[in-house]
Amino acid sequence: MDTFIRHLEEALSRPLPGREAQFRMAHVSRRFYKDAPSHARRAGVLALLYPKAGAWHIALIERTASNPNDRHGGQISFPGGSYDPSDGALIHTALRETEEEIGVPRSNIQVIGALTELYIPVSNFEVFPFVGYADHRPDFAPQAEEVQTIIETPFSVFQDPASVQITEIRFGPQLVLRDVPCYMVQGRVVWGATAMVLSELVEVVGGE
Repeated sequence: MDTFIRHLEEALSRPLPGREAQFRMAHVSRRFYKDAPSHARRAGVLALLYPKAGAWHIALIERTASNPNDRHGGQISFPGGSYDPSDGALIHTALRETEEEIGVPRSNIQVIGALTELYIPVSNFEVFPFVGYADHRPDFAPQAEEVQTIIETPFSVFQDPASVQITEIRFGPQLVLRDVPCYMVQGRVVWGATAMVLSELVEVVGGE
């Protein structure tokens, strides 16, 4: 096993930095964070790492903006989605959705741990993030209905303080969310829950 993956697996087995690390990439409104209510829906997402051009990359997706059933359409996220009782466990949700959305068979993914769950009030989802890796770059096949494009990004980008910026998010002509921490990746804004999960993952990895 690669030393980076071994280090990450060991780090994920120890107590996680949790919300403190997540909040570093959260809007100020998250200071009033509440735990997920009992009626919240659950979702599993996967931070999938894989080697490419001599560096570990992570797969993010740009969600199609035209999907009327996706409250996060047009945003950057991890592959993942809603828990189905047939999944049995949320890790299986994350693996199933990863296979459906970006075409990576679950048999090609080794899960090495989980990060801290977080609640997304706007969609009433409690998200459970998992971390896994493939030992070679997958042959990606994006699901056209839900995935606009797959964004392959070296993990080191998120470790670079220069990638952290402050922006504003527009939800239409009248609603603007200002002073939003984000990662700038290939000209795209990675913010919200995705940035919060990445922030914790970066802290777990540390200076490795």
